[in-house]
Amino acid sequence: MRGVRREWPGAVELDVTVDGRPERALAYPALTGRPQAGDRVLLNTTALDLGLGTGGYALVVAVPDRLPPDRAPGGHLVKARYTPLQATVPGADEQGSPHHDVLRDADDIGGMPVVVADLHSALPAVLAGVFDSAERPGMHAARSGDTPVVVYVMQDGGALPAWFSLTCAPLTDAGWLAATVTTGQAFGGDLETVTVHTGLLAARHVVQADIAVVSQGPGNLGTGTRWGFSGVAAGEAVNAVATLGGRPVACLRVSEADPRERHRGVSHHSLTAYGRVALARADVVVPDLPGPFGGRVAAQAAELGPRHSIITVPVDGLQTALEASPARLSTMGRGLTDDLAYFLAAAAAGRHASRLLRGDAAAS
Repeated sequence: MRGVRREWPGAVELDVTVDGRPERALAYPALTGRPQAGDRVLLNTTALDLGLGTGGYALVVAVPDRLPPDRAPGGHLVKARYTPLQATVPGADEQGSPHHDVLRDADDIGGMPVVVADLHSALPAVLAGVFDSAERPGMHAARSGDTPVVVYVMQDGGALPAWFSLTCAPLTDAGWLAATVTTGQAFGGDLETVTVHTGLLAARHVVQADIAVVSQGPGNLGTGTRWGFSGVAAGEAVNAVATLGGRPVACLRVSEADPRERHRGVSHHSLTAYGRVALARADVVVPDLPGPFGGRVAAQAAELGPRHSIITVPVDGLQTALEASPARLSTMGRGLTDDLAYFLAAAAAGRHASRLLRGDAAAS
């Protein structure tokens, strides 16, 4: 290892040398200890070898010559189970947790609006719609009495460590995000839970969330088939929200720039997840985009009408709200101006959730 390039909560980006060539590597100090310049590091180079678009890092498995101290016991949830780096974490819903008494019999999230999205990159855009100052005059970045408490409930279809995200920390620092709850095999959030269901209950009853956002962590697995993609879990999340008495808000994955036809307009991921997997009724938010492309999106979304409520949301002012995001906006390597429709669709879902929270008649 040659040195530290940068760091953010839970992760350290390193400069390393692999077979004589410089590379970037990522270490999670909670799992490996903190590498220092001059250390030999054991690396997993799968992401480099495959040229993965999300986080092309080598990953530090261990620092063989300087192992971290044994961790103090605490928590009984084992995540990334039966892998060499399985992590034992304290679960909010486990016996012995200070929150167990609250969550033991919790069974309802009281009509809380929950935005469900396919990709992690939708998170800051959804929050831009929630916190749009044009919709909420006088709203400041920091939380205040009339500012909604928003919690991110992270599924395990993408990255398992929440520490991999470059999005959560700036959103939290800006007051847009009150907490991250990692569910299933995902770990590293402010709270850990066994399932998306207990993640939603923890968001509501432990963090006192007004709005939740559910999506997988950074990264996405897709095979170009109808069913072989990790975003199928978005449909399952809609079912979980409805089962717990919440208000599911389905965020469409929309693109005008994706070179793959199956993702142009409304992605087949959204049409499958919401049209086939989601058995409960949701508000499917359709951004009111101009021109022929907007017409295409509206027509594709209409296919979901027999199963869901189609809610058309105006996008006026949302580009300005997106430009004010404290977190960098990027999806599949494309920024805000490269694929504006994607981010407007996510922000429109956030705007609708915010209106539901305020009880706006137009939102219902």
